[in-house]
Amino acid sequence: MLDPIVNFFTRIFQWIGRGIGFAVGVILWPFMWAGRWYTQRGWILKAVLGLALLMLVGLYGYFIWNTQAWSNFNPAYAEAYNFTQPAGTAPAQPAPSVTGEAAGVEGEVKTCTNSAIVQVAADLIDFNVNENAWISSMILYKLGFFGMDWDRTPFLDNKASFQRGVNQAIRRTAVELVDTLGRVRGTSQIDQNLQDARGAITFDEETWYFGLRPFGPKTPTPSFYRTAASSLRAFNDRLMKCEVVFNARADNLMQFVDRIASDIGSTSDMIRDRSQNFNSGWFDTRADDRFWFAYGQLYGYYGILTAAHHDFQQILDNRGLTPLWNSVEGQLKAALAIQPFIISNGREDGWIMPTHLTTMGFYVLRVRSNLVEIRSVLDR
Repeated sequence: MLDPIVNFFTRIFQWIGRGIGFAVGVILWPFMWAGRWYTQRGWILKAVLGLALLMLVGLYGYFIWNTQAWSNFNPAYAEAYNFTQPAGTAPAQPAPSVTGEAAGVEGEVKTCTNSAIVQVAADLIDFNVNENAWISSMILYKLGFFGMDWDRTPFLDNKASFQRGVNQAIRRTAVELVDTLGRVRGTSQIDQNLQDARGAITFDEETWYFGLRPFGPKTPTPSFYRTAASSLRAFNDRLMKCEVVFNARADNLMQFVDRIASDIGSTSDMIRDRSQNFNSGWFDTRADDRFWFAYGQLYGYYGILTAAHHDFQQILDNRGLTPLWNSVEGQLKAALAIQPFIISNGREDGWIMPTHLTTMGFYVLRVRSNLVEIRSVLDR
């Protein structure tokens, strides 16, 4: 009585088995053909091809290792800094007023001491390109996975996205150092070290040793970023020698905070767009890119804002902003505690697949809202 049912399911599983076997055969056929072709060649050609294959395996091994090894990664790295009160700080000078400024200009023009912001920015660059390999410009990352961009795959791209997020925070900081923090006023001369650092850190993130447009050898991205770190450290050295100034004024802090809030606001919008329009859970291969970019950006700003707390401590104390600033640092630290093994972009009301992307977006918005509040207080 049950024989027809048993036979039916037997045939179904036979066809499934044949289908799987056919698919495996299609996948393995090019390799089997290449193996037969290889065994029929002469020993010289075999040696050349074997060496090329060995080099390719070595390159992929090096690439995979660097994408998975996160050297000196520490979400609480900002706590390791021991920013002490500078003993040689020049007396606070009245900051020159600019017609039409709404913000107060209390603060000090610092010299004969180093800047914590500059120090942390240089250390973050060192972390990105010296302590770790810069993934985005590696040749195998540029080639992709059988021609597909690694960012569209679920593997080997998290570190690259994280590094680009950290670099975004460094770039924003470098721009503000040139435009406001490293100058006494808007009409004063731009410091050359800071200008060099800004130009180097804003260089393209994906340049290898050789390129097609324009055709020829190139200086790779990590070399430019190392130059930026050296220029930042040179500025701090000159600052210690009283040769340049760091303008720790309230209006400069207000602008710095405003630009950071705008920067992470753009990231928040990117996360919102992905989380609202794509709810594929663990199968969303672009969710991890958005998550780790935002994570890297907050990682960078955690150290930079902690450093700004030191550089602008007088302003924060005078305006009663220290508790709010401590809250921002605490929120950044809490956001960096989110490190899921696999990033899921599920529905907000889902119960099977979590929504890590929305969770990260929540922390980004919290940080931004507090920065906007700080900016509002500074603008009074």
